[in-house]
Parts: sequence; structure tokens; C-alpha cells
Amino acid sequence: MPDGTKDDPWTLTTPPGSSEYTMYADEDAGQQILVCQVGSTKLTYQHRAIADLHAWLREQGDWVALGAADENKPAADGTVEAWGRSASNPVGGWYGLRKGYRGRFGMYLPPLLEELGLAEVTHDARNNRMRAS
Repeated sequence: MPDGTKDDPWTLTTPPGSSEYTMYADEDAGQQILVCQVGSTKLTYQHRAIADLHAWLREQGDWVALGAADENKPAADGTVEAWGRSASNPVGGWYGLRKGYRGRFGMYLPPLLEELGLAEVTHDARNNRMRAS
């Protein structure tokens, strides 16, 4: 298994299996971050999203819809995407750090949790879900 560094990133596939991307842990201005490279697009998320999302999934106790959406589109209530930008999550808002690229939390974080053995993710063409392992 890759060690999740810039030199040895996790190579992941979106839940529908339509796109491959990489993620790795890094530091920026003293903050632990996750860097998600999708083609030429770079998204960044707070590193604590891994533990926080896993804890939230455990609280839910069942399958939760991913609901991936771009930052400028609303996220469906009760989805991973909605939680990743909710004022009621542990960081009080967006886990995404780069304005304009803060969305898609529900697309790119679930496969990482699956890779780390923290969650199960469905891999259908649409309407994927996840739950804590």
C-alpha cells in the first residue's frame, strides 16, 4: 500500500469508476492537508477530514449517500457532501481549502477512506453510498 506522501501517493478511482486520481498528505503553512490531484486540477482538504468523516459515519450507523457536488451547487441533505460543508461538522464548514474547488468532498474522500480500511463504498454508475467499516 502506498504511504500517502507526495512521492508515494494513493492512486484512487472515483466511486463510479470513471476517473483515476491521486491523494497524499502534506503540510501547508503549518496545517496538515490532503492534496487531491485530478488531472491538472488540484484540490486540497483539511487532513482531519479522514478521522472526522469516519467518526460521523460511525454515528450514522448505516449507508449514507455520497451526493458529490461542485462548490457552487447545493448538496442534498443528509449526504457526505452536505456534511463536508455543513456548519454543524467539527470544523464548522468546508473541509475543502481552495475557494472555487472546495466541493466534490463526497466524490474524492470516500475512496480514500475505503483504501485506508475505514469505510465501504458502493461502486455503481450513480447514487453511490458509503458506511463505516
